[in-house]
Amino acid sequence: MASPIAVYSLPDLKNTTDDALPNYLTSLDFRQSHFLTDVHLALGYSAVIIAAVTFAFDYKLGWDETKEYTYWAVIAYFLLNGALTFWIWFAEKGKIFQGATQNGTLLTIASSVTKHNPTYQLVVRWTDPATSEPFDWEIREISAPFTTWFSSDGQFIAKPFQQWLSSEIPVIAAADRAGSSKRTQRERAGSELPSALMQSKGPAIHVKTRKGKK
Repeated sequence: MASPIAVYSLPDLKNTTDDALPNYLTSLDFRQSHFLTDVHLALGYSAVIIAAVTFAFDYKLGWDETKEYTYWAVIAYFLLNGALTFWIWFAEKGKIFQGATQNGTLLTIASSVTKHNPTYQLVVRWTDPATSEPFDWEIREISAPFTTWFSSDGQFIAKPFQQWLSSEIPVIAAADRAGSSKRTQRERAGSELPSALMQSKGPAIHVKTRKGKK
């Protein structure tokens, strides 16, 4: 069981819920895309590497030898940080999940909270290949209090959270039903296997012995 969190800390409540959402969706038929995170990390690490290399060269060779390179390094550093800021505010925009199902359904979810308001807010966008054109997004905004899936002592309870998502978002409900059906079939097959093995008789084993000549 996960450690309880402070029930009066909105960041802790949000972060714990944000972490649980992708885990639930990937347990269904959704395959998560990490493109946004990969770009975020690439921009951040590139800026850090430029700063570290510039510092190392300046420390080893001195300012006079490296001032021209430092000038361009500083420009590159600020450009990368500017690009990272732009990426966070205008590309990620609070997205905590981006993925698709095997049948082509695209799903994007962004989360947010309002200061002093313990309510979890989601903006959900999805496409339905069966009823809409490609990239014809359906958008729905949903919200619920954190007390719906957090106990009074700060324990996260997955079941009510998953039920809330599937009751509000049709594509998640469909994936959950399909997953439940597959699990039921596997459990039924698993329960039938031991009885089938007990009822079946294995092939007779014949052992021939031969006496050697003295």
